[in-house]
Amino acid sequence: MKLNQAFNIARGDVVAFVGAGGKTSALIGLGYELSETGWRVLATTTTKLSEEQLGLFPFAMRYDAGAHAISSALSEHQFVFLYDRIESGFVYGPAVEWTPQLLDTVDSDVLLVEADTSDGMPFKAPYENEPIIPSEASIVVPVASLSALGKPFDNDHVYNPQAMSEKYGFSENSNIKSPWLAQVLRDDELGLKGIPDKARVIVFINQTPVRGYLRGRGRMIARLALQSERINGVALGAVRSAEPIHELQRALGAVVLAGGKSVRMGQPKVLLPWDKEKTIIEHITHTLIRSRIDNIRVVTGYYADEVKPLVKALGVKAVYNRSYKTGEMLSSLKAGLRAMPDNVSAVLVVLGDQPRIQPKVIYQLMSAYAQGAGELLIPSYKMRRGHPILLGRQYWNEVLKLRSGVLRDIINAHSDEITYIDVDTDSILKDVDTPEDYRQERRRAGLKDIPL
Repeated sequence: MKLNQAFNIARGDVVAFVGAGGKTSALIGLGYELSETGWRVLATTTTKLSEEQLGLFPFAMRYDAGAHAISSALSEHQFVFLYDRIESGFVYGPAVEWTPQLLDTVDSDVLLVEADTSDGMPFKAPYENEPIIPSEASIVVPVASLSALGKPFDNDHVYNPQAMSEKYGFSENSNIKSPWLAQVLRDDELGLKGIPDKARVIVFINQTPVRGYLRGRGRMIARLALQSERINGVALGAVRSAEPIHELQRALGAVVLAGGKSVRMGQPKVLLPWDKEKTIIEHITHTLIRSRIDNIRVVTGYYADEVKPLVKALGVKAVYNRSYKTGEMLSSLKAGLRAMPDNVSAVLVVLGDQPRIQPKVIYQLMSAYAQGAGELLIPSYKMRRGHPILLGRQYWNEVLKLRSGVLRDIINAHSDEITYIDVDTDSILKDVDTPEDYRQERRRAGLKDIPL
Protein backbone atom coordinates (compact mmCIF):
# COMPACT_ATOMS: atom_id res chain seq x y z
CA MET A 1 0.00 0.00 0.00
CA LYS A 2 1.23 3.50 -0.82
CA LEU A 3 1.39 6.34 1.68
CA ASN A 4 -1.23 8.38 -0.17
CA GLN A 5 -3.66 5.45 -0.05
CA ALA A 6 -3.15 4.88 3.67
CA PHE A 7 -3.50 8.58 4.48
CA ASN A 8 -6.41 8.94 1.99
CA ILE A 9 -5.06 12.18 0.53
CA ALA A 10 -7.45 14.38 -1.46
CA ARG A 11 -6.73 17.48 -3.51
CA GLY A 12 -6.73 20.52 -1.28
CA ASP A 13 -5.41 18.71 1.78
CA VAL A 14 -2.83 20.24 4.09
CA VAL A 15 -0.87 17.34 5.58
CA ALA A 16 1.26 17.98 8.67
CA PHE A 17 3.84 15.50 10.00
CA VAL A 18 4.73 15.48 13.70
CA GLY A 19 6.53 13.16 16.10
CA ALA A 20 9.79 11.31 15.48
CA GLY A 21 11.38 8.49 13.59
CA GLY A 22 10.69 9.23 9.94
CA LYS A 23 8.72 12.47 9.48
CA THR A 24 10.90 13.90 6.74
CA SER A 25 11.21 10.58 4.91
CA ALA A 26 7.45 10.11 5.03
CA LEU A 27 6.83 13.64 3.77
CA ILE A 28 9.29 13.21 0.90
CA GLY A 29 7.99 9.75 0.03
CA LEU A 30 4.41 11.02 -0.06
CA GLY A 31 5.46 14.01 -2.16
CA TYR A 32 7.08 11.79 -4.80
CA GLU A 33 4.08 9.44 -4.84
CA LEU A 34 1.68 12.29 -5.52
CA SER A 35 3.88 14.15 -7.99
CA GLU A 36 4.39 10.97 -10.03
CA THR A 37 0.61 10.81 -10.52
CA GLY A 38 0.58 14.36 -11.86
CA TRP A 39 -0.24 16.30 -8.71
CA ARG A 40 1.36 19.68 -8.03
CA VAL A 41 2.94 19.20 -4.61
CA LEU A 42 4.21 21.96 -2.35
CA ALA A 43 6.16 21.23 0.81
CA THR A 44 7.57 23.35 3.61
CA THR A 45 8.42 23.25 7.30
CA THR A 46 7.32 25.28 10.29
CA THR A 47 10.55 24.27 12.05
CA LYS A 48 13.79 23.28 10.33
CA LEU A 49 15.51 20.58 8.27
CA SER A 50 19.17 19.79 7.87
CA GLU A 51 20.71 21.38 4.78
CA GLU A 52 21.57 17.91 3.42
CA GLN A 53 17.89 17.00 3.37
CA LEU A 54 17.16 19.85 1.01
CA GLY A 55 18.85 17.87 -1.75
CA LEU A 56 16.23 15.13 -1.41
CA PHE A 57 13.58 17.35 -3.00
CA PRO A 58 13.36 17.78 -6.79
CA PHE A 59 13.47 21.56 -6.37
CA ALA A 60 13.67 24.08 -3.55
CA MET A 61 13.16 27.83 -3.53
CA ARG A 62 12.46 30.74 -1.23
CA TYR A 63 8.86 31.16 -0.18
CA ASP A 64 8.81 34.87 -1.06
CA ALA A 65 9.74 34.34 -4.72
CA GLY A 66 6.15 35.18 -5.65
CA ALA A 67 3.11 33.14 -6.64
CA HIS A 68 3.96 33.19 -10.37
CA ALA A 69 7.51 31.89 -9.81
CA ILE A 70 6.31 29.14 -7.45
CA SER A 71 3.59 28.10 -9.92
CA SER A 72 6.13 27.94 -12.73
CA ALA A 73 8.42 25.78 -10.59
CA LEU A 74 5.53 23.43 -9.88
CA SER A 75 4.79 23.15 -13.59
CA GLU A 76 8.40 22.19 -14.25
CA HIS A 77 9.21 20.01 -11.22
CA GLN A 78 5.80 18.89 -9.81
CA PHE A 79 7.23 18.76 -6.27
CA VAL A 80 8.69 21.94 -4.75
CA PHE A 81 10.00 22.72 -1.27
CA LEU A 82 9.67 26.29 0.04
CA TYR A 83 11.95 27.75 2.69
CA ASP A 84 12.80 31.04 4.33
CA ARG A 85 16.56 30.87 4.95
CA ILE A 86 19.58 28.60 5.38
CA GLU A 87 21.75 29.15 8.45
CA SER A 88 24.46 27.06 10.13
CA GLY A 89 23.59 23.92 8.20
CA PHE A 90 19.83 24.13 8.76
CA VAL A 91 16.97 25.10 6.47
CA TYR A 92 14.24 27.13 8.15
CA GLY A 93 10.69 27.43 6.91
CA PRO A 94 8.53 30.54 6.84
CA ALA A 95 6.33 31.49 9.80
CA VAL A 96 3.25 29.32 10.17
CA GLU A 97 1.07 32.41 9.79
CA TRP A 98 2.05 32.53 6.12
CA THR A 99 0.19 29.28 5.31
CA PRO A 100 -3.21 30.83 4.40
CA GLN A 101 -1.57 33.22 1.93
CA LEU A 102 0.23 30.34 0.27
CA LEU A 103 -2.97 28.34 -0.05
CA ASP A 104 -4.83 31.33 -1.48
CA THR A 105 -2.25 32.39 -4.06
CA VAL A 106 -0.47 29.29 -5.38
CA ASP A 107 -2.20 26.69 -7.57
CA SER A 108 -0.91 23.54 -5.89
CA ASP A 109 -2.93 20.36 -5.29
CA VAL A 110 -1.63 19.62 -1.82
CA LEU A 111 0.61 21.16 0.85
CA LEU A 112 2.90 18.93 2.94
CA VAL A 113 4.32 20.40 6.15
CA GLU A 114 6.99 19.14 8.50
CA ALA A 115 5.62 20.63 11.71
CA ASP A 116 7.87 19.19 14.38
CA THR A 117 11.46 18.40 15.28
CA SER A 118 13.03 15.42 17.02
CA ASP A 119 16.81 15.68 16.44
CA GLY A 120 16.87 12.31 14.71
CA MET A 121 15.36 10.40 17.66
CA PRO A 122 12.88 7.56 17.02
CA PHE A 123 10.43 8.58 19.77
CA LYS A 124 9.47 11.91 21.26
CA ALA A 125 7.31 14.03 23.49
CA PRO A 126 6.91 17.71 22.61
CA TYR A 127 8.31 20.62 24.52
CA GLU A 128 6.09 23.56 25.41
CA ASN A 129 6.46 25.34 22.04
CA GLU A 130 6.04 22.18 19.93
CA PRO A 131 4.69 21.13 17.51
CA ILE A 132 3.87 24.02 15.18
CA ILE A 133 0.90 22.76 13.17
CA PRO A 134 -0.91 25.08 10.74
CA SER A 135 -4.52 25.59 11.78
CA GLU A 136 -5.41 24.78 8.16
CA ALA A 137 -4.11 21.21 8.48
CA SER A 138 -6.72 18.71 7.33
CA ILE A 139 -4.60 15.62 8.04
CA VAL A 140 -2.00 15.21 10.78
CA VAL A 141 0.40 12.25 10.80
CA PRO A 142 2.07 11.58 14.18
CA VAL A 143 5.14 9.40 13.55
CA ALA A 144 7.09 7.03 15.79
CA SER A 145 9.61 4.31 14.96
CA LEU A 146 9.58 0.72 16.16
CA SER A 147 13.37 0.99 16.31
CA ALA A 148 12.81 2.68 19.70
CA LEU A 149 11.65 -0.60 21.27
CA GLY A 150 14.18 -2.11 23.62
CA LYS A 151 16.38 1.00 23.60
CA PRO A 152 17.24 2.72 26.89
CA PHE A 153 14.73 5.33 27.97
CA ASP A 154 17.13 8.26 28.19
CA ASN A 155 18.10 11.50 26.46
CA ASP A 156 20.33 9.67 24.00
CA HIS A 157 17.43 7.67 22.55
CA VAL A 158 14.29 9.69 23.30
CA TYR A 159 13.46 13.32 22.59
CA ASN A 160 12.21 14.95 25.82
CA PRO A 161 11.81 11.80 27.93
CA GLN A 162 11.18 13.96 31.00
CA ALA A 163 7.68 14.84 29.78
CA MET A 164 6.81 11.15 29.50
CA SER A 165 8.23 10.36 32.93
CA GLU A 166 6.28 13.18 34.53
CA LYS A 167 3.03 12.02 32.92
CA TYR A 168 3.35 8.24 33.14
CA GLY A 169 6.27 7.46 35.43
CA PHE A 170 8.40 5.72 32.81
CA SER A 171 11.67 4.79 34.51
CA GLU A 172 14.91 6.31 33.25
CA ASN A 173 17.27 3.77 31.65
CA SER A 174 14.55 1.13 31.47
CA ASN A 175 14.05 -0.43 28.05
CA ILE A 176 11.33 1.25 25.98
CA LYS A 177 8.20 -0.92 25.78
CA SER A 178 5.42 -1.17 23.19
CA PRO A 179 2.65 0.22 25.44
CA TRP A 180 4.77 3.30 26.08
CA LEU A 181 4.66 4.24 22.40
CA ALA A 182 0.89 3.78 22.34
CA GLN A 183 0.35 5.83 25.52
CA VAL A 184 2.36 8.76 24.19
CA LEU A 185 0.88 8.65 20.68
CA ARG A 186 -2.72 8.75 21.94
CA ASP A 187 -2.13 11.35 24.66
CA ASP A 188 -3.82 14.70 24.00
CA GLU A 189 -0.93 16.57 25.64
CA LEU A 190 1.87 14.57 23.99
CA GLY A 191 1.43 12.76 20.69
CA LEU A 192 -1.82 14.57 19.81
CA LYS A 193 -0.79 17.97 21.10
CA GLY A 194 -1.76 20.97 18.99
CA ILE A 195 -3.74 19.06 16.36
CA PRO A 196 -6.64 21.13 14.96
CA ASP A 197 -10.06 19.78 15.89
CA LYS A 198 -11.13 19.33 12.27
CA ALA A 199 -8.04 17.38 11.20
CA ARG A 200 -8.05 13.64 10.61
CA VAL A 201 -5.29 11.83 12.52
CA ILE A 202 -3.41 8.91 10.96
CA VAL A 203 -0.53 7.63 13.09
CA PHE A 204 2.44 6.12 11.23
CA ILE A 205 4.53 3.45 12.97
CA ASN A 206 7.70 3.45 10.87
CA GLN A 207 10.27 0.65 10.55
CA THR A 208 7.65 -2.06 11.01
CA PRO A 209 8.89 -5.25 9.31
CA VAL A 210 6.79 -7.25 6.87
CA ARG A 211 6.54 -10.21 9.24
CA GLY A 212 7.70 -11.55 12.55
CA TYR A 213 7.59 -10.52 16.16
CA LEU A 214 7.91 -6.78 15.56
CA ARG A 215 4.99 -6.81 13.12
CA GLY A 216 2.93 -8.15 16.02
CA ARG A 217 4.29 -5.43 18.30
CA GLY A 218 3.22 -2.85 15.76
CA ARG A 219 -0.30 -4.25 15.69
CA MET A 220 -0.49 -4.16 19.46
CA ILE A 221 0.63 -0.52 19.52
CA ALA A 222 -1.98 0.27 16.86
CA ARG A 223 -4.78 -1.36 18.83
CA LEU A 224 -3.82 0.48 22.01
CA ALA A 225 -3.47 3.81 20.21
CA LEU A 226 -6.89 3.40 18.60
CA GLN A 227 -8.46 3.51 22.05
CA SER A 228 -8.32 7.25 21.49
CA GLU A 229 -11.38 8.33 19.51
CA ARG A 230 -9.23 11.15 18.13
CA ILE A 231 -7.14 8.73 16.04
CA ASN A 232 -8.69 7.61 12.76
CA GLY A 233 -6.11 5.01 11.84
CA VAL A 234 -2.62 3.63 12.47
CA ALA A 235 -0.44 2.80 9.45
CA LEU A 236 2.26 0.15 9.94
CA GLY A 237 5.15 0.05 7.51
CA ALA A 238 8.63 1.12 6.51
CA VAL A 239 8.84 4.39 4.65
CA ARG A 240 11.85 3.41 2.54
CA SER A 241 10.12 0.33 1.09
CA ALA A 242 8.64 0.23 -2.41
CA GLU A 243 5.25 -0.39 -0.77
CA PRO A 244 5.75 1.59 2.43
CA ILE A 245 2.51 0.64 4.22
CA HIS A 246 1.99 -3.00 5.15
CA GLU A 247 -1.41 -2.41 6.71
CA LEU A 248 -3.68 0.31 8.01
CA GLN A 249 -5.30 -0.51 11.33
CA ARG A 250 -8.51 1.39 11.95
CA ALA A 251 -11.10 1.37 14.71
CA LEU A 252 -13.64 -1.36 13.98
CA GLY A 253 -17.01 -2.06 15.50
CA ALA A 254 -19.51 -4.89 15.53
CA VAL A 255 -23.28 -4.54 15.37
CA VAL A 256 -24.89 -7.70 16.75
CA LEU A 257 -28.50 -7.98 15.59
CA ALA A 258 -30.42 -9.50 18.50
CA GLY A 259 -33.78 -7.72 18.42
CA GLY A 260 -35.98 -10.35 16.75
CA LYS A 261 -38.96 -12.20 18.21
CA SER A 262 -37.78 -15.73 17.27
CA VAL A 263 -41.21 -16.69 15.91
CA ARG A 264 -40.06 -19.88 14.15
CA MET A 265 -38.08 -21.00 17.19
CA GLY A 266 -41.00 -20.56 19.57
CA GLN A 267 -38.77 -19.05 22.27
CA PRO A 268 -35.96 -16.45 22.45
CA LYS A 269 -33.22 -18.10 20.42
CA VAL A 270 -30.50 -15.65 21.53
CA LEU A 271 -31.14 -16.85 25.10
CA LEU A 272 -30.84 -20.56 24.32
CA PRO A 273 -27.92 -22.30 26.07
CA TRP A 274 -24.78 -22.86 24.04
CA ASP A 275 -21.41 -23.68 25.56
CA LYS A 276 -19.97 -23.53 29.08
CA GLU A 277 -23.23 -22.24 30.58
CA LYS A 278 -23.32 -19.31 28.13
CA THR A 279 -26.34 -18.35 26.07
CA ILE A 280 -26.04 -17.92 22.32
CA ILE A 281 -25.83 -14.14 22.62
CA GLU A 282 -23.15 -14.37 25.32
CA HIS A 283 -21.14 -16.83 23.22
CA ILE A 284 -21.28 -14.60 20.14
CA THR A 285 -20.37 -11.51 22.14
CA HIS A 286 -17.48 -13.29 23.84
CA THR A 287 -16.20 -14.46 20.44
CA LEU A 288 -16.10 -10.85 19.23
CA ILE A 289 -14.27 -9.77 22.38
CA ARG A 290 -11.72 -12.55 21.86
CA SER A 291 -11.28 -11.31 18.29
CA ARG A 292 -10.27 -7.89 19.69
CA ILE A 293 -13.23 -5.90 18.45
CA ASP A 294 -13.35 -2.93 20.82
CA ASN A 295 -16.62 -1.27 19.81
CA ILE A 296 -19.36 -3.88 20.14
CA ARG A 297 -23.03 -2.90 20.18
CA VAL A 298 -25.67 -5.58 20.78
CA VAL A 299 -28.97 -4.30 19.43
CA THR A 300 -31.96 -5.51 21.45
CA GLY A 301 -35.70 -5.48 20.88
CA TYR A 302 -38.28 -8.00 22.05
CA TYR A 303 -36.07 -9.48 24.75
CA ALA A 304 -34.16 -6.37 25.77
CA ASP A 305 -34.71 -6.90 29.50
CA GLU A 306 -33.13 -10.35 29.35
CA VAL A 307 -30.32 -9.63 26.87
CA LYS A 308 -29.03 -6.33 28.27
CA PRO A 309 -27.72 -7.64 31.63
CA LEU A 310 -26.01 -10.59 29.93
CA VAL A 311 -23.92 -8.46 27.56
CA LYS A 312 -23.42 -5.70 30.12
CA ALA A 313 -21.71 -8.26 32.35
CA LEU A 314 -19.23 -8.79 29.51
CA GLY A 315 -18.46 -5.06 29.33
CA VAL A 316 -20.44 -4.56 26.12
CA LYS A 317 -23.10 -1.94 25.44
CA ALA A 318 -26.65 -2.92 24.57
CA VAL A 319 -28.57 -0.60 22.23
CA TYR A 320 -32.36 -0.65 22.41
CA ASN A 321 -34.08 -0.52 19.02
CA ARG A 322 -37.31 1.39 19.60
CA SER A 323 -38.59 0.35 16.17
CA TYR A 324 -38.07 -3.36 16.70
CA LYS A 325 -41.76 -4.25 16.27
CA THR A 326 -42.16 -2.65 12.84
CA GLY A 327 -38.67 -1.99 11.48
CA GLU A 328 -37.29 -5.53 11.52
CA MET A 329 -33.57 -6.17 10.99
CA LEU A 330 -32.93 -2.96 9.05
CA SER A 331 -34.03 -0.78 11.96
CA SER A 332 -31.73 -2.73 14.30
CA LEU A 333 -28.78 -2.18 11.99
CA LYS A 334 -29.57 1.55 11.88
CA ALA A 335 -29.68 1.71 15.69
CA GLY A 336 -26.30 -0.03 15.89
CA LEU A 337 -24.67 2.28 13.35
CA ARG A 338 -25.97 5.39 15.13
CA ALA A 339 -24.44 4.13 18.39
CA MET A 340 -20.92 3.81 16.98
CA PRO A 341 -18.16 6.26 18.03
CA ASP A 342 -17.16 8.79 15.38
CA ASN A 343 -13.73 7.25 14.79
CA VAL A 344 -15.05 3.79 13.89
CA SER A 345 -14.37 3.31 10.19
CA ALA A 346 -16.23 0.03 9.58
CA VAL A 347 -18.48 -2.43 11.36
CA LEU A 348 -18.99 -6.16 11.25
CA VAL A 349 -22.69 -6.87 10.83
CA VAL A 350 -23.17 -9.95 13.01
CA LEU A 351 -26.29 -12.08 13.27
CA GLY A 352 -27.37 -12.74 16.85
CA ASP A 353 -28.43 -16.27 15.97
CA GLN A 354 -25.19 -17.49 14.36
CA PRO A 355 -23.46 -19.18 17.30
CA ARG A 356 -20.77 -20.97 15.29
CA ILE A 357 -19.20 -17.66 14.30
CA GLN A 358 -15.46 -18.33 13.99
CA PRO A 359 -12.65 -16.07 15.27
CA LYS A 360 -10.56 -17.10 12.25
CA VAL A 361 -13.22 -15.71 9.89
CA ILE A 362 -13.29 -12.45 11.81
CA TYR A 363 -9.49 -12.33 11.64
CA GLN A 364 -9.56 -12.90 7.86
CA LEU A 365 -11.99 -10.01 7.39
CA MET A 366 -10.02 -7.70 9.69
CA SER A 367 -6.70 -8.56 8.02
CA ALA A 368 -8.09 -8.04 4.53
CA TYR A 369 -9.53 -4.69 5.58
CA ALA A 370 -6.24 -3.58 7.15
CA GLN A 371 -4.39 -4.47 3.96
CA GLY A 372 -6.67 -2.33 1.80
CA ALA A 373 -8.92 -5.01 0.29
CA GLY A 374 -11.91 -2.67 0.24
CA GLU A 375 -14.76 -1.21 2.26
CA LEU A 376 -17.35 -3.93 1.61
CA LEU A 377 -16.05 -7.38 2.54
CA ILE A 378 -18.17 -10.54 2.54
CA PRO A 379 -17.04 -14.03 3.56
CA SER A 380 -17.69 -16.74 0.99
CA TYR A 381 -17.83 -20.51 1.43
CA LYS A 382 -17.94 -22.52 -1.80
CA MET A 383 -19.26 -19.53 -3.73
CA ARG A 384 -22.00 -18.81 -1.17
CA ARG A 385 -21.80 -15.56 0.76
CA GLY A 386 -22.59 -15.29 4.43
CA HIS A 387 -22.08 -13.31 7.65
CA PRO A 388 -20.51 -11.37 9.25
CA ILE A 389 -20.29 -8.65 6.62
CA LEU A 390 -17.75 -5.85 6.98
CA LEU A 391 -19.41 -2.55 6.06
CA GLY A 392 -17.27 0.58 5.68
CA ARG A 393 -18.56 3.92 6.95
CA GLN A 394 -18.95 5.25 3.41
CA TYR A 395 -22.06 3.04 3.08
CA TRP A 396 -23.67 3.92 6.40
CA ASN A 397 -25.61 6.99 5.25
CA GLU A 398 -27.13 4.94 2.48
CA VAL A 399 -28.29 2.38 5.04
CA LEU A 400 -29.62 5.06 7.38
CA LYS A 401 -31.65 6.67 4.57
CA LEU A 402 -33.41 3.43 3.62
CA ARG A 403 -37.09 3.60 4.54
CA SER A 404 -37.71 -0.04 3.80
CA GLY A 405 -35.88 -3.07 2.49
CA VAL A 406 -32.87 -5.00 3.77
CA LEU A 407 -29.09 -4.66 3.87
CA ARG A 408 -28.96 -6.93 0.82
CA ASP A 409 -30.42 -4.06 -1.25
CA ILE A 410 -27.37 -1.89 -0.45
CA ILE A 411 -24.99 -4.76 -1.12
CA ASN A 412 -26.57 -5.56 -4.48
CA ALA A 413 -26.45 -1.90 -5.48
CA HIS A 414 -22.67 -1.98 -4.92
CA SER A 415 -21.97 -5.47 -6.23
CA ASP A 416 -18.94 -4.26 -8.20
CA GLU A 417 -17.36 -2.97 -4.97
CA ILE A 418 -17.63 -6.22 -3.00
CA THR A 419 -14.49 -8.12 -2.07
CA TYR A 420 -15.24 -11.74 -1.31
CA ILE A 421 -13.07 -13.39 1.34
CA ASP A 422 -12.86 -17.15 0.83
CA VAL A 423 -13.19 -19.08 4.10
CA ASP A 424 -12.99 -22.78 4.89
CA THR A 425 -16.02 -23.06 7.17
CA ASP A 426 -19.75 -23.16 6.49
CA SER A 427 -20.40 -21.44 9.82
CA ILE A 428 -20.89 -18.19 7.89
CA LEU A 429 -24.03 -19.68 6.30
CA LYS A 430 -25.75 -21.21 9.34
CA ASP A 431 -28.13 -19.64 11.82
CA VAL A 432 -30.69 -21.11 14.23
CA ASP A 433 -34.13 -20.11 13.02
CA THR A 434 -35.81 -23.38 14.05
CA PRO A 435 -35.40 -26.05 16.75
CA GLU A 436 -33.93 -28.38 14.13
CA ASP A 437 -31.40 -25.71 13.12
CA TYR A 438 -30.42 -25.38 16.77
CA ARG A 439 -29.89 -29.12 17.19
CA GLN A 440 -27.86 -29.35 13.97
CA GLU A 441 -25.64 -26.41 14.88
CA ARG A 442 -24.93 -27.89 18.29
CA ARG A 443 -23.91 -31.16 16.66
CA ARG A 444 -21.66 -29.34 14.19
CA ALA A 445 -20.04 -27.52 17.10
CA GLY A 446 -19.42 -30.84 18.90
CA LEU A 447 -21.92 -30.07 21.65
CA LYS A 448 -24.41 -32.49 23.17
CA ASP A 449 -28.09 -32.37 22.33
CA ILE A 450 -30.26 -30.78 24.98
CA PRO A 451 -34.06 -30.75 25.22
CA LEU A 452 -35.85 -27.54 24.27
